[in-house]
Amino acid sequence: MKYARQTQDALDRLDQALAQLRGLIKRGDQKAALSFMEEGDLKERFEELQSIITISSTSGLGSRGTSQTGRL
Repeated sequence: MKYARQTQDALDRLDQALAQLRGLIKRGDQKAALSFMEEGDLKERFEELQSIITISSTSGLGSRGTSQTGRL
């Protein structure tokens, strides 16, 4: 359940960052929007989620934090 919680938290933070980006675009602040995507929170949130996914796929642990044991 830890993986699921971490993933959901990261998705929530990414969603908040996307909402911020939408606000910047809606106000016509393209320079700030580009910076936000390339160097700011949106980039960080995406990298955070990507890291969680990468670690989960290379650690040999399943979504419940146990080894992939196959059939018992």
